[in-house]
Amino acid sequence: MMNRRTLLLAGGALTLNYLLMGCQSRQEAALRVRLLANSVPPQILGEFQHRLAVEFRASDQLADLFQLLKTWQTPTPEQPRFGLPNLTRPVAVADLVTLGDFWLTAAVQQNLIRPLSLESIAGWQQLPPAWQQLVRRDAQGQPSETGQLWAAPYRWGSLVVAYNTEKFRQLGWTPTDWKDLWRPELKGHLSLLDSARSTIGLTLKQLGQSANTGNLETVSALPEQLKSLHQQVKFYSSDAYLQPLLLGDSWVAVGWSTEVLPVVERDRRIAAVVPASGTILTADLWVQPTKATQANQPAPIQQWLEFCWQPQIAEQLSLLSLAASPVLVTQNRTQLPTAIQQNPLLLPSNEVIERSEFLLPVANSDQYRRLWETVRQMG
Repeated sequence: MMNRRTLLLAGGALTLNYLLMGCQSRQEAALRVRLLANSVPPQILGEFQHRLAVEFRASDQLADLFQLLKTWQTPTPEQPRFGLPNLTRPVAVADLVTLGDFWLTAAVQQNLIRPLSLESIAGWQQLPPAWQQLVRRDAQGQPSETGQLWAAPYRWGSLVVAYNTEKFRQLGWTPTDWKDLWRPELKGHLSLLDSARSTIGLTLKQLGQSANTGNLETVSALPEQLKSLHQQVKFYSSDAYLQPLLLGDSWVAVGWSTEVLPVVERDRRIAAVVPASGTILTADLWVQPTKATQANQPAPIQQWLEFCWQPQIAEQLSLLSLAASPVLVTQNRTQLPTAIQQNPLLLPSNEVIERSEFLLPVANSDQYRRLWETVRQMG
C-alpha cells in the first residue's frame, strides 16, 4: 500500500498541463474526460495515461461543467465576426464529465446525460448503499429503487463547521455539533452558505429531523430556530464564506470540507469539525453526456471507472485531493493509511456517516424557498 503511494507521489513532477496536452502528441484518444480541476490528482491521471490514450481537460467550476453539458445538448450556431467566419472550434463532446450531485436531477430531466451500466463494473459493489442510491433515479431525475444508474460517484465531502482556534481559546470551548451555532457567544460572528437547502438542512439536523423533510410545516420549531440562527449570522456567501474567517471578521464558518480542508492544512489558526449528530453530504460524479459518441459503456469508460474505484487508487485520490473516495467508507479502517485514519474531517466515523445524508429532490421545494426568503427579510 505504501509502496504504491510512494510511486504515485514520485510522479508528482507530472503537471496537469502536461497531462491535458499529452494526447495531442499521441494517437487519437480512446477516451475523453472533462473533469473538475484538482478533483483527480495529476499523479493518478498520469498513471492511467500509461495504460490508455486519454485526453483529460479540466474546468475550474462544477457550474461550468453543467453548462457545458447544456451546450453539447443544444449547440449554439456559430456567428460570423465582422463578416468573417468564427474560427473558434467547438469543444469536442467528452465521453465522461464531472458533475456535482446538486445538478444530477436537472441533468436527467433535461436529457443532458444517459444512464450508465455500472453493476457489472468491478468496484461498484464496494460503494456504500447511500452512494448507490444517490445516483439511482427515474426518468424525471427523482430517487427510485427501480430507477437506472445515471452517474458514478468518485469522491465526496461534507458540510463542516470551521472555526478560528484563537478566538475559541478565549471562549474556553470548541464547536462539536450544529447546536453550538446557536450559542449566544457567537452572535454576529457566523458565516453561512447563501443556500436555502443547506442552511435549512442543517437547522433540521439540529432539530433531529431529516435534511430532506418533504413538508416543513410538520416541524413546528423550524421557523423560530431558523430565525434565531439568522440573528447569529454576519455573512452569507456560497463562494467567499472562508475569507471573513481568515480575516478575523467572523469566528465560525459553515462550508464544504472540500474547500475547508485545504485551508486547515495551511493555516494553523483554522480548525474544523464534522458535526457529531450527522451532516449533509455532497459528491462528485462521473456522467456520460447524451451526445457522447461512445455509447453503451465501451471498454475505455469501464476501465476508467474500475481504475478510480480500485482501493489503492481510492486511497491516493483521497489523500492527494483532500476529498474521500466512497470506496473508503466500506474498507477496514485499520488498513487505511494513517493520514486518513487520523483525519476525521476527510473521513468521518461510520457513526457520523450513518447519521448524515445527501440533499435529494423534495416534492415541495417552494416551501424551502419561501421560508428562506421570509427569514432573510427579517434583517
